[in-house]
Amino acid sequence: MEKRIYIIGAGFAGQTIADDIKRKKIFGKVNAFLDDDKKLIGKTIDSIPVLGPIDSVASILQYSDYDEAIIAIPSAPTERIREIYEILQKNGFTHIKILPGISQVINGTAHFIQTREIDPLDILGRTPVTISLKDSLNYLRGKRVLITGAGGSIGSELSRQLLSGGAERLYLFGHGENSICQIYRELRLLQAEGVGEKATIVPIIGDMKDREYVDYIIKNTKCNVIFHCAAYKHVPMMEENQVAAIENNVFGTKNLLDASLKYGLERFVLISTDKAVQPVSVYGLSKMLCEKLVLDAAKSADKKQAFMFVRFGNVLGSRGSILPLFQNQIKAGGPITVTDEKMERFFMTIPEACSLVLQTGGVGENGKSYLLDMGEPIKIIDLVKQIIKFSGLEPYKDIDIKIVGARKGERLVEPLWLKEENPTQTKYKKLLKLKNIEYESDRLKTLLEKLYPICFYTKGKEEDFRNKEKLLSILCQDCQSLKDFYEEIKTDGQKRTDIL
Repeated sequence: MEKRIYIIGAGFAGQTIADDIKRKKIFGKVNAFLDDDKKLIGKTIDSIPVLGPIDSVASILQYSDYDEAIIAIPSAPTERIREIYEILQKNGFTHIKILPGISQVINGTAHFIQTREIDPLDILGRTPVTISLKDSLNYLRGKRVLITGAGGSIGSELSRQLLSGGAERLYLFGHGENSICQIYRELRLLQAEGVGEKATIVPIIGDMKDREYVDYIIKNTKCNVIFHCAAYKHVPMMEENQVAAIENNVFGTKNLLDASLKYGLERFVLISTDKAVQPVSVYGLSKMLCEKLVLDAAKSADKKQAFMFVRFGNVLGSRGSILPLFQNQIKAGGPITVTDEKMERFFMTIPEACSLVLQTGGVGENGKSYLLDMGEPIKIIDLVKQIIKFSGLEPYKDIDIKIVGARKGERLVEPLWLKEENPTQTKYKKLLKLKNIEYESDRLKTLLEKLYPICFYTKGKEEDFRNKEKLLSILCQDCQSLKDFYEEIKTDGQKRTDIL
């Protein structure tokens, strides 16, 4: 039995997907378009009828469990996507795919391969800002671009979007063989299906902690631009492995910066996090130091170079986010655990964050600090209720929500900036500029000299190697917020593993 496909949205995106399906003859047959446009309803497009309005016609469609619906309205606000999803689900559709909104801004094209199963990310939070990648990525045309941590959630999405940047080469750098292999194969498949422009894609397995290797890579790839996404970022895990957090995040970033300055890299963009603001974890402090290192490197840059960082809050669906945890708790039958009813966080989807990062890389200036406008914060408990409803269940009836109490180190609201940083609006939507809070070069140099023999085996200082207590002491002496936090832990006897 041939699968019947219903495409929601008869616009350009829906039509190009229908053409794709018809041409390949392997996915099924498009039975109809569903649309709200009165000018289109009742007409046919390439022999495919346009039915509507969506809200009323969904209930009279002929379909089976084998059939599927594809939501192909990339310009629709999140609220409308949520409504359409609920209508389709209510009327029995079990296979619902979506063309992610980012597809709209990639050269105006859409391909069936870009569709995927709809998930909570598509109906949660605010409507993402739309950026024309074709315009904002002009600065990368003909360039060689290296993405560190290319196998991670942010790095891999940057890589997908960079396919449309006209870059000569994309270097996928990471230490995880499996994750780099996965994104490499995905990008090659996307190219084979006509997504993006021609670019040579080169996977590079390596460790940014290896100073000589990083120097070798930057020299021999002759890369022009680096998007630095790589970092150890799971806070509880890094609290158990504090030396590794500093070794990888701080010294790895230092290696990249030194090589970039040495070989005349044009642009360096560090991906930073709200955890770097008044840090209360070693991970947060490591990212704060990365920001300071970037600003320090900018002082040595020539007129043709630009070193900058972009900071933002939580991204929905990243490997370190709470969404996968909540989904696993639902699969287990609950309860979903929330620390505090008042706890809230700023959220952004990965594609939106990445498109803004790519734009910043082009318009950002040397030695400047940038912040993505995350909009209004969302209460975690409200997010949980939406995820439960997405799963076709009712909060407190089918899945219980348990308040477990806020733990030391958790802030009800995670700050995105220091008061002194005074964020100001740029002429670009959702991009703010921060006032730099820099470290003196000598302060950074002295701090790294103290930390080095703890992270790397050094003759004459063997007793310092992997000494967590000494590492923490040095960091607390340098950072008051971390010192205050650990003194509070010591007083209350709270375990570090309780930090989120």
